[in-house]
Amino acid sequence: MYGNERKGVIHIKNLNFDYCAIIIITILLVTTILRRMVKGKLNRSFIELLVVAWLTVFFDIWAVNLDNLCVTQIFSKYVAHTGYLVFHSLAMPYYVTYIIAMTDTWHQFKAKRLFAVLSVFPEFVIVGLTITSPFTKWIFYIDEQYNYVRGSYFELLYICAAVYMIYGIVYLVVHRRMFRFRHSVSIGIVFVAVAIGIVIQNFRPEILIEMFCMSVGLMVLSFMIQRPEERLEVVTGLGKVTAYMEDMQQAFSTKKPICIIIMVNITNYASVRELLGYGKCMRAMENVAAYMVRLDKEMNLQAALYNLEQGKFRFAVEESNFHKVWDAATEMNRIMKENFEINQMAVNMITNVCIADCPQDISDVDTLMAFGDTLQEVPFTGDIMAASTLLKRLHYDMMHDMDAIIESALSNERFEVYYQPIYSVKEKKFHSAEALIRLKDEKYGFISPEVFIPVAEKSGAIHKIGDFVLEQVCAFIASDEYKKLGMSYIEVNLSVVQCMQPKLADHIIGILNRYGVQPEQLNLEITETAASISQQALEDNIEDLTDRGLKFSLDDFGTGYSNMQRIVKLPFNIIKLDRTFTELYDNPKLGIVLTNTINMIKAMDMKIVVEGVETAEMLKLFSDLRCEYIQGYYFSKPIPREEFVKFIQTSS
Repeated sequence: MYGNERKGVIHIKNLNFDYCAIIIITILLVTTILRRMVKGKLNRSFIELLVVAWLTVFFDIWAVNLDNLCVTQIFSKYVAHTGYLVFHSLAMPYYVTYIIAMTDTWHQFKAKRLFAVLSVFPEFVIVGLTITSPFTKWIFYIDEQYNYVRGSYFELLYICAAVYMIYGIVYLVVHRRMFRFRHSVSIGIVFVAVAIGIVIQNFRPEILIEMFCMSVGLMVLSFMIQRPEERLEVVTGLGKVTAYMEDMQQAFSTKKPICIIIMVNITNYASVRELLGYGKCMRAMENVAAYMVRLDKEMNLQAALYNLEQGKFRFAVEESNFHKVWDAATEMNRIMKENFEINQMAVNMITNVCIADCPQDISDVDTLMAFGDTLQEVPFTGDIMAASTLLKRLHYDMMHDMDAIIESALSNERFEVYYQPIYSVKEKKFHSAEALIRLKDEKYGFISPEVFIPVAEKSGAIHKIGDFVLEQVCAFIASDEYKKLGMSYIEVNLSVVQCMQPKLADHIIGILNRYGVQPEQLNLEITETAASISQQALEDNIEDLTDRGLKFSLDDFGTGYSNMQRIVKLPFNIIKLDRTFTELYDNPKLGIVLTNTINMIKAMDMKIVVEGVETAEMLKLFSDLRCEYIQGYYFSKPIPREEFVKFIQTSS
């Protein structure tokens, strides 16, 4: 290491391993550039490490050749040996820098300036001593016979290298949770390889194997860590969605002070892809990526660029370039408003551009990804949006806490069942009612079922919520006050997830039996969406429940793309027309659709409930069309049990 001549001891050295090392490192440099692994701190750090290693071997080969050939040009010898010792002493610090870049924790060093200064101080001392050695002879010198000789303080080079090696190992251990197992092993291999090279070269000074061992270690890093297929999206060459999530998770976990993300969502991506086809659409996405790369270069943003696919692109800009963000977003917004010409077609991409300040606006990866998806649905305005404003408008703080809100509501009885009466046109009285779940949170107040039901379906909490509603309804039906109301039945909604539950019939019948409720006193509603799901489990559950005396309503008919074959196949007694049908009555053409829809349902011997009736005109229209039941605000909004009982009593 660092040359092995002591005064009076000369070794003729074999350079074969050095030649192999410089070939390996050159190949690694070329392939790294060809694989487009040049952007980002980690890639830049790896390239810097390769350059330092290449220069180390280059100067080593030059210096050893001068020594082996007994060249008497003292200036050339000083330059060659100084270059070798300087770059060799930089190799380990640069390797530690590469390890730190893997965790992106530079902001922690900036926050601890004294520690940062102390970290680089040993290397500054060594480089300074080496450069001044031609005058001081402290590290090395060339004697009167033109031989390279170690100086009195040469051992400091070993000590400095050992300090950085120990620091790198300690850093790896302390931050081990931030490294994948494969990455930790690869980093460790380099330390072991260098240590082996030092030991061999110490005992066999004529064999220059140390830099060869280092090059092998760098090759391991290139194969195991610097893998573009893991980081780069193939079509555009930008970072993948997995790389984006990994980088953002790293930023959040290391408490990075600020990272501004420019979100670019092409909201009509699906239409563009359908219009152009896959190949041309990918070319259009390449154009978008090219604009991003050009903008990043022109404005010197030094941003990490990502393509999350499905028309979602991201700039991740660090604190130092915060002042350029709005200008960059404005320019990107302008570019995206222009027509893209693909094969002589002018394609208009409708794009939402939003700026998010992390972690101030968003502080975790799940919320960041969910917000990015929601941005796809936000109405286009053409203006740049701020995540802070949009988050408040979308109640994202509430959505982030929704799982905890639901769990707390179940534990602390914050759910309540409301009832909305259903009027019988023939009997001219309230015939039944629909049970509807309501949630009132201490922090957010009333939360719509349209908000918490999808979350509960994903988490599985919908089963507990469904049981709560069913038990509350059964308890009401079993009560004396209900028996005096003269109601025929109560309707209870089943979610898509509940419909897929194994042995659903046994579960529901068990609850009915516990409260002494007869099957005909309950009517189960499933949505048109649920009825359209092609799942045998749903059909089996409905058939089993029907065999046990329960009846079914199809809710929200007309809101989706109906699979009429499946709807006809299932044993529905009642079809509930969605409130959108009530908007058709004053449109002559759409009125034809409404009339024929009602006639079709009645021809199939099913009864009709019209939802969303709000005026006397609507009531008369649907009564004249021979719809059996009417539900809506014209009679009553959904109300708590006590109010419902009083309402029915006073209305009879």
